[in-house]
Amino acid sequence: MQVHDFVAVGLGPFNLSLACLMAPLKECRGLFLERSERFEWHPGMLVERCTLQNPFLADLVSLADPTSPFSYLNYCKQQGRIYSCYVRENFYLTRQEYNRYCQWAASRLESVRFQHEVSSLAHDERLGVYVVQGRDLRSGRPFEHLARKLVLGVGASPRLPSCCPEATELHSAHYLRRKAALQQRRAITIVGSGQSAAEIYRDLLQDIDRFGYRLTWVTRSSRFFQMENAKLVLELISPDYAEHFFHLPDAAKERIVQDQKSVYNGINAELVDAIYELLDERRDELRGRTRLLPNMALEACRRQGDVHELEFLHTELGRRYRHEADGLVFATGYAPAVPAFVEGIRHRIAWDAHGRYRQQRNYAVDAAGGEIFVQNAGSHSHGVTNPDLGLACHRNAHIIRGLTGVEAYPIETRTTLQDFAPRGDDAFVELAA
Repeated sequence: MQVHDFVAVGLGPFNLSLACLMAPLKECRGLFLERSERFEWHPGMLVERCTLQNPFLADLVSLADPTSPFSYLNYCKQQGRIYSCYVRENFYLTRQEYNRYCQWAASRLESVRFQHEVSSLAHDERLGVYVVQGRDLRSGRPFEHLARKLVLGVGASPRLPSCCPEATELHSAHYLRRKAALQQRRAITIVGSGQSAAEIYRDLLQDIDRFGYRLTWVTRSSRFFQMENAKLVLELISPDYAEHFFHLPDAAKERIVQDQKSVYNGINAELVDAIYELLDERRDELRGRTRLLPNMALEACRRQGDVHELEFLHTELGRRYRHEADGLVFATGYAPAVPAFVEGIRHRIAWDAHGRYRQQRNYAVDAAGGEIFVQNAGSHSHGVTNPDLGLACHRNAHIIRGLTGVEAYPIETRTTLQDFAPRGDDAFVELAA
């Protein structure tokens, strides 16, 4: 059988970026396997008018190779829209436009195999290769591929409150599929405080008169956080900060990730303002029909027929409250998932004390440090840079160097105007502990 230089499993934006950047590197043969019928990026949240929180330069390739034919600007050119893009002067793509761009890029790649579901991974010690097995969902036939290296990019799984472990269909990941049914309910409650919660709240608020439901938005956060986007704050999402964060003590990393939530988990200012203006303009009409409540921690969730009975603790008052809703959406984010097919190579992967991948600086997780790479599963090791689309090219430049042994795309250093630690020069002399 042909031995591939690498096989990548999953085709979200990060592995799609890798596929685009690998396309011109003909000396390295790779294969990308995806179980879906085509590229779809969070299809349950392709809500109209909702935008990405990254400017269009955070596309699949530009921050590694601005000349790539897979750039967003080339996509606009090929669609006959480059001048409308120029006139419009809109740096932020809608989710739907970004999805269409990624589908266009994926359609131009020879290395991608859709409807190929991986079921197991193993390592053949005699041949020194990884064995990737699964099923072609089109034909129903099994497949097997051999590869010297692996890249795992299966994405994260919807995260639900611990008191609602079985209610995966209630997560915001399935919002559009459930929207029509939700709008037939009498009372809809959204739990969460990030961008997705805000997008769903605005989407439902705009139809509140048409359907007549009551709409409630609650979060355990102390406020509805606006995403921090000051220029010096945005330097936290940079190659320099990724390097700095990686070398911090583990205990410090856990604390810092929590402290920086508003950098990546807040609501963009435009959406916050749009919601506020809509509520203010219709203050009298909406009185008693919609409510926003911070400091409400969900502690229990039960279902009685069509009604969800929720119990909340007000974190400032210390009092508990019961709340009922027959429509419920958990916009509570995502958590990295270790897929079941990894079990066959578990012994070759380094794990931390919490059962998470122990990633090296180059995003490798195998003991040797250069065979198995993982996309978007390292917030605990690489910080806020881990899930950000703007750092996809930087991470893939590291992974490509690990796959090929060559720095095909320059890995920049000194990209920020600030220092994240004193340099140890004459201006700052480190004192003895």
